[in-house]
Amino acid sequence: MKKKDQKIIPCLWFNKEAEEAVKFYTSLFRDSVIYSRSTYTEAGQENHRQEPGTAMSVNFSLAGNLFTALNGAGDLGFNPAVSLFVVSNSEKEIADLWKALLKGGESMMPLQAYDWSPKYGWLRDRYGLSWQLMLEDHATPEIRIAPLIFFTGDNHGKAAEAIRFYTSIFRKAEIENILKYGKENTYAENGVKHARFRLEDQIFMAMDSGVENDFPFNETVSFMVMCRDQQEIDYYWKALSKDADLRHQQCGWLKDKFGISWQVLPRELEEFLVSADKERSDRVMNALLEMKKIELEPLQKAFRGEEVS
Repeated sequence: MKKKDQKIIPCLWFNKEAEEAVKFYTSLFRDSVIYSRSTYTEAGQENHRQEPGTAMSVNFSLAGNLFTALNGAGDLGFNPAVSLFVVSNSEKEIADLWKALLKGGESMMPLQAYDWSPKYGWLRDRYGLSWQLMLEDHATPEIRIAPLIFFTGDNHGKAAEAIRFYTSIFRKAEIENILKYGKENTYAENGVKHARFRLEDQIFMAMDSGVENDFPFNETVSFMVMCRDQQEIDYYWKALSKDADLRHQQCGWLKDKFGISWQVLPRELEEFLVSADKERSDRVMNALLEMKKIELEPLQKAFRGEEVS
């Protein structure tokens, strides 16, 4: 399967189960494949705390959409702040996915008929990752899986602001629809009941919670912005960091002003880290660990074994 040219790639942070989870997910969706795998070495072990030789990241696709799974230090734990929203026009497909994903997990909203869909359900799978599954007669392949960002707690009521913020940053962006809560919901009145927007031809969804709860954003789901050159890296880093807490920046990672995590990365990084030449990938990793915003030239030189000035 030819790898899709995707600008923004969701990254899922596991503790040690990344490979196991990816094999499970790719077994469930058609048009799914594992593309590459990088491993940890002794470089930076004091930070990553993983055994050398174990999987660091796995790059894969589900229904043609690119994802990365990461084994990271610590166990942050997924929560419903970001879920994967699956739309299908096949009732059997929705039922089969629900059954498979629910095994070892828990139902948050049972799979049944609701006002907005003849068949909808929300669950956490065995790894804690949240999924929303919906039957839609007129579903199209391009929106089969989309990240849904759920604004709760201190971020409640900020979904519309966040949508405007993200669509102002990405050059190819548009708001497709925003449905608001009415006066019947005194907690969320005028908040976003459901919204769909595009960033670089990719579908994203967002909503404010309709009831009081608190699921804070964390690094377990981040969005990797794949950049072609230093100019793009600098642009997205500055734009996404606007009004954000600058303490949450390292190795290309940042948290925006809402607390959502992004990774602003060069496209070459995957090639550098999956190299069969471990000395090369170790040099890149050691250089990467010294950075906040990514500087592409030092990484390129480290990969080639040239002295970095």
